[in-house]
Amino acid sequence: MDDLKLAWRNVWRNTRRSVVTMAATGLALFVMIVYTGLVTGYVNGLEANILNLEVGDAQVFANEYREKPSLYTTIPDPTQWSAKLEEAGYQVSPRLLASGLGASEDNSSGVQLIGLDVLADADVSSIGQQTKAGRWLEPQDNGVVIGWRLAETLGLDVGGELVVLSQGADGSTANDVYPIRGILKGISDGVDRAGVFMTEAEFRELMVLPEGVHQIILRTPPSEELEAATAVAQGYAPEGVEVSSWKMLKPMLASMLESSRASMAIMAVIVYIAVGILILNAMLMAVFERIRELGVLKAIGFTPMKVLKLIFLETGIQTAVALAAGVLLAIPANYYMIHTGINMGNLSLMGMAWDPIWRSTVTVETYTGPITSLVIIVALAVFYPAMRAAFIRPLDAIRD
Repeated sequence: MDDLKLAWRNVWRNTRRSVVTMAATGLALFVMIVYTGLVTGYVNGLEANILNLEVGDAQVFANEYREKPSLYTTIPDPTQWSAKLEEAGYQVSPRLLASGLGASEDNSSGVQLIGLDVLADADVSSIGQQTKAGRWLEPQDNGVVIGWRLAETLGLDVGGELVVLSQGADGSTANDVYPIRGILKGISDGVDRAGVFMTEAEFRELMVLPEGVHQIILRTPPSEELEAATAVAQGYAPEGVEVSSWKMLKPMLASMLESSRASMAIMAVIVYIAVGILILNAMLMAVFERIRELGVLKAIGFTPMKVLKLIFLETGIQTAVALAAGVLLAIPANYYMIHTGINMGNLSLMGMAWDPIWRSTVTVETYTGPITSLVIIVALAVFYPAMRAAFIRPLDAIRD
C-alpha cells in the first residue's frame, strides 16, 4: 500500500508531463477502438452486400458456362443432388439466365433475363428486400422487377410495360410484354443497368427451356469454413458441374477485403509504436531527473525488485487512467457509429453497390484487442527505463 501511495505521488510530481503522456495514450486507444469498429463495419458490410444481394457463399455452373455463357449450357436435373445439399445444411436456389433486348415505347436497351424460384431465392439472397419502388415478385407472378438504371434508360416506372425480345432455346423468336412490378435500388452495375427478374415459370415459357438451370446459388452452413464447405458441395455435384466459392468468383473483391484487414493491422502497429516511443521517452525522463532520489532509495534499503515495482506502478497508474479515458470516449462514439453512422451517398465498389450508411461493427474484441495491445506495448516500452532505475549504483547516483 505504501508503494502504491509513493507511486501515485511520483506520477503527479511533474503534472504536465504525466497529463500529456496519459492524454496521448488515451487518445491513441480511443482512435484504435473507433478505427477498429469502423474498418470491421466496412469489411463486414461490404462482404454482406456481396454475399446477400447477388453472389451467395458459392455458385454452381456447368463447366463451360463461366467461360462462354450460353442458353444451351445448363446443369441437367439438379433436383436430386441439390436435395442432398439441403439435407447437409446448405441453402440452394437455382437460376435461369439469358440475354435479350428490352424496350419501352420510346427506348430500348440490352437486358439480362434472370428467372428464379421466388421462395427458394429468399433463403439465399436479400435482393427481394431492395426495391425502391413497387414490390418484389410473388411465386406466381407474371410481371418483372428491373434495375433502376434500366428503368431510367427506358423511361419506365412501376405499372409500365417492358417488351422483351430474345431467341428461344428451340430457335424461335422469344418475345412478350411484362408489367413492371418493382424497381430495385443499387445492386451492382450489371443488375442496375440490365437486370430483369422474373419467375422461373415465366422464363421457361418465354425461352422455351423446359428443363435444366444455368446457375445455382449456395449458402453454406454457418459452422463450416468457406473453402471446406465448397469442397463438400463439389463432392455432391455430378461430373461436368463446377462449384466455386465467392472468393473464386470475385477475386479482386476478396483481395481488397483482405487488404483492408491488413491495413487495419498496419495502422495499429504505427499507432502503438508511437505510443511506445512516447512512454519510453516519458519514463526515461522520469528516471533521469530522479537519479539522486533513486540512489538514496537504494542506499536506505530499496532492492532492485522494489525499484522495478515502483516504476511499473507509476506506469500502471498512468496507463489505467489513459485506458479509462480512452474507453469512456470510445463508448459514445461507437454508439453513434452503430446506430446512426455516416451517410456516404450512393457508392459502388468494383461494380458492387454498398450500403450508403457506413456503420461500425462493435464486439467485445473491438475493445479488448486495442486495450491488450496497448498494455503490452506500454509494458515493453517501460521495461528499459525500469531496468536502468533498478540497477543503478547508489554511490554514482548520489554523486550525479
